[in-house]
Amino acid sequence: MSSLVLGVDGGNTKTVALVVAADGTIVGSGSGGCGDIHNAGGPEPALVEIGRATTAALDGARATAADLAAAAFSLAGADWPEDFVFLRSELQGRLGLRDEPEVVNDALGGLRCGTEDMVGVAVVIGTYAAVTARNADGQLFHLGFWPDSTGAFALGSKALAAVWRHMLELGPRTSLLERALARWRCADAEELLHAFTRIGGLEDSEPGRFADAVLDEAEAGDPVARTIVETVAGRMGDYARVCAARTGLLGAPFPLVLCGGVLRHPSTLLRAALHSRIPEGRPVYPDVEPVAGAVLIAADLVGARPDVRRLQSALAGSTEHQG
Repeated sequence: MSSLVLGVDGGNTKTVALVVAADGTIVGSGSGGCGDIHNAGGPEPALVEIGRATTAALDGARATAADLAAAAFSLAGADWPEDFVFLRSELQGRLGLRDEPEVVNDALGGLRCGTEDMVGVAVVIGTYAAVTARNADGQLFHLGFWPDSTGAFALGSKALAAVWRHMLELGPRTSLLERALARWRCADAEELLHAFTRIGGLEDSEPGRFADAVLDEAEAGDPVARTIVETVAGRMGDYARVCAARTGLLGAPFPLVLCGGVLRHPSTLLRAALHSRIPEGRPVYPDVEPVAGAVLIAADLVGARPDVRRLQSALAGSTEHQG
């Protein structure tokens, strides 16, 4: 029987696929665009990108889908029960997998990155954020959509709104103005507003690119940026606490896995604000890329124990997998 496993991490910014041998050696990799069936313009474009990444990884491994011992997909947008039914069926059929693949929300992939038994709470902060909890009985809780926007997109959107409120003399001045003008090469706030709202203007995803600047300015002491970071992080902490409560984890310490591109920023403000809402969590910061969670879930299905250090080393050495 083959020892190869496939792990795929599908996010809003990119999709990464790895084919990995039993010892953790990466033998094939591939990448694609947005793999979120709710945000890629519909399920079909997302499936195309997932398929593109997977096919490239299999080609790199000189393998076919039939050669895989197991496959797992950790996907943003795998939210509701019908999503999982749809994705399992479509991915098996389109990719020619022998068996129905494991499909999980990308927050669960994040949880596996930071734990051996997938027990705890995970907050994955990328373009958006995914939050989940799982207890020792295997009970899961996460929602498809939270009531408030989170992640890089929320940080950037709130920052731009603050810039435009100041333009209208409805809010205080903020150093975010200069950062935004430099980022998008505009002369003033009104030109920036036009760049975002004119026909054929900047893409809707652009605010997410501003999260790093918001965190920079918050760390430097800008009160507007600091309030934005504390608000967005507090919401994510609240959602993490809800997940922990729904799975009975509150009342004793548990792993709080924190991962995703936004959390790589050196500022500690976001992490501190999040943790303040769920102090029972013991922060865990995985030092592997999110796709490693999908690989490990696939390996778990067949009892394989890939060397995580080998996997980590290979991922760290490949710019393709940097977030």
